[in-house]
Amino acid sequence: MRFAQAAGIGLLALCAACSTSGGGNADMASAAATSGPKLLDPLPAWRDGAAKQSVLNFVSKTTTPGSPEFVAPEDRIAVFDNDGTLWREDPVIELLFVINRAQERVRAEPALAGRSPYKEFLADPAAYFKSTGEAGAVRLLNELYGNTSLDAFQDDARRYFANARHPKSKAPLREGTYQPMLELLALLRAHGYQTWICSGGTTDFMRVVSQSYYGIPPQQVIGSRVAAQFRESGRDNEIWREPKIESFNDKQMKPVNIALQIGKRPVFAAGNVGGKGDIAMLSYSQARKGPSFQLLVNHDDAERESAYAESDGASLRAASERGWTVVSMKRDWSRVFPTPGAAAALQAPALAQAP
Repeated sequence: MRFAQAAGIGLLALCAACSTSGGGNADMASAAATSGPKLLDPLPAWRDGAAKQSVLNFVSKTTTPGSPEFVAPEDRIAVFDNDGTLWREDPVIELLFVINRAQERVRAEPALAGRSPYKEFLADPAAYFKSTGEAGAVRLLNELYGNTSLDAFQDDARRYFANARHPKSKAPLREGTYQPMLELLALLRAHGYQTWICSGGTTDFMRVVSQSYYGIPPQQVIGSRVAAQFRESGRDNEIWREPKIESFNDKQMKPVNIALQIGKRPVFAAGNVGGKGDIAMLSYSQARKGPSFQLLVNHDDAERESAYAESDGASLRAASERGWTVVSMKRDWSRVFPTPGAAAALQAPALAQAP
């Protein structure tokens, strides 16, 4: 959610800081316990409670033929914010990549160290954004993200992901994904849902790891984007990234880009508390004709991850007023991150064969 803000819409706040809408009568857990052999829990990292049960109930009633809330397979669209919803954003991973990219540029061209915006940004990223605001953030991204081919940019991103570690946990970045959300993605896919990312991070950056981290193919990633053009040279060609941010996929732009790239309102939408960036996306989902589910992750676990909130409580207030399911990291998740050193579990859960 918060990289778009980090790229010019509220980035300053990032750097400074570093229910039951799916209820229903169907009870998937009870059905599993009483019909035939007992099936494994598809959400083992979720503690038993209202949030977990509402998710299971919603998936069951929207995918069971004959249910009054059955959703046709072609309409089963689920969209997820990324930063703070699927992986940690304390700090934003792509912001760390931006810092790394600026450092590499300076190592390659030492003269850049004395030039703006490199000089001010690398001296103190938080101070840079505080003094320059949105204009400074846009200038920086134009400088670091443009004038390169798409292939070269994504190769750089792959190298970064292969070696980078989170500054807090010191673990590989993949281990900063949220295990409960990986399980939720797998559960939805096992019941015929398409899973999409719709986040403020840049599309080309997220696509590098969307399949391996989340099981989401790159063509199902919606994000912020730079302007680009097709270039040809003889029989060779490439997509060339221009030094211009074309779209920030945050707040009201999320529904716009979902409509452009998916063409229908999502049945299931998940975001998080932290920057008010997901309210519009969840509202867009809820306004569809037919059943829908909105999930909001609340970062209230300072011990296992981080605890932060919005100064005006806008996201939680919207959830309360509109009946969205709020997931407390502290109370609803028995585990936050995958087991250290283990690959994220993306296989279909045991309930895949449930009716």
